[in-house]
Amino acid sequence: MSHNIWMVEMSTPGNPRPAPARPDARTDGADGADRPAPLRGSSTLFTLDPGTAHLNHGSYGAVPVPVQRHQARLRAEMERDPDGFFLEAPDRIGRARAEVAAALGGDPSRLALITNVTEGVAIALDSVPLGERDQVLVTDHGYGVVTRAAERRATEAGAVVRCVRISPHAPDGEAVAERVLAAVTPRTKVAVLDLVTSPTARAVATPALLAALRSRGVVTVVDAAHAPGALPVDLGGAAGGADFWVGNLHKWAFAPRAAAVLAVDRPWRPRVRPLVFSWEHDRGFPRRVEWRGTFDYTPWLAAPAGFALLNRIGAEQLRAHNDGLAAHGQRLLVERAGLRALPELPGLGMRAVRLPPGVAEQEHAAKALMVAVRRTLDTRIAVRPWQGGGVLRISAQLYNRPEEYLRLADGLARLVTR
Repeated sequence: MSHNIWMVEMSTPGNPRPAPARPDARTDGADGADRPAPLRGSSTLFTLDPGTAHLNHGSYGAVPVPVQRHQARLRAEMERDPDGFFLEAPDRIGRARAEVAAALGGDPSRLALITNVTEGVAIALDSVPLGERDQVLVTDHGYGVVTRAAERRATEAGAVVRCVRISPHAPDGEAVAERVLAAVTPRTKVAVLDLVTSPTARAVATPALLAALRSRGVVTVVDAAHAPGALPVDLGGAAGGADFWVGNLHKWAFAPRAAAVLAVDRPWRPRVRPLVFSWEHDRGFPRRVEWRGTFDYTPWLAAPAGFALLNRIGAEQLRAHNDGLAAHGQRLLVERAGLRALPELPGLGMRAVRLPPGVAEQEHAAKALMVAVRRTLDTRIAVRPWQGGGVLRISAQLYNRPEEYLRLADGLARLVTR
């Protein structure tokens, strides 16, 4: 099906608030030459409330209009003939999976479509045998619920979770790998690591680290929630160098929520345990993981439309735009709000900064700051509690503008001081 992304008109439901007046367009007193120009289609492809600066794409994504409409057609088809839709669904899922696999450089037999990374990590942990006193390795930059899933699995097996603490300001690459490898013991069975950390937007599960862990006999589970669409992905051969690799499609690949992919290396595929037993169980991986009866499969079936749109825009061009805009926003937060930049992953449309000591150091305080930024600045951000000063993360996507980050930087300076 052809998706003409340039002929779509904005059709925001309801009566959104008018956009606030644009602030002074100055950046730091310079000419603002680092600000990327808006890309074609940026004002027509989304139905986001224009009265809010949505600087948190990395959390929930935003579904473009053509993909919304494609999913709506699928849902209408399902309601016209539920019996026929569900009868054909397993084969249609397989075809959608093949298109997603082609976009990610992988083999469809190595991938399964799932709802999100949290589900994929739970499947992986449930598929790996653990015994008493075995160790599951995580880092303090991991996504909170993923870490809790590791803790639950370890508790059930009599194993323990060992958390590797990495300074938010430590450089990426070898320094991070050394910290992780130093924590490995003969009892370490599984390492759950982020390709891109959610709170701090930095790299952990590099190919070199994954290879080193594999050579030590450690099973690797990679949380690649932010990879599809945001970074070049090649799942050829093994599962991205990991035993289990999980990436969301509804963040940066323009798929509807909730859609994700679980890639499993060959030795583990027969041992994968789905969270739900189904009529497709005896078909093996990946069907035993994908089928779950009367489930809404339309996000998966519409996921290829998201990749088609991404390619139509130009994936490399969009990534460069997002990376440049995120870097611009981080610079404003540093120079105008006095915050400290954290190491970044080049090419990614997310950046993080450190808040001052005493600010957002606990969960309730981090949430309170997000609420205050929403109420006073009409801006959405992500804040993660951290001892010594919380971590604030911004995202950049096609629909964002430089002045939105300026509004955040100037307003945040006042909020944090107050």
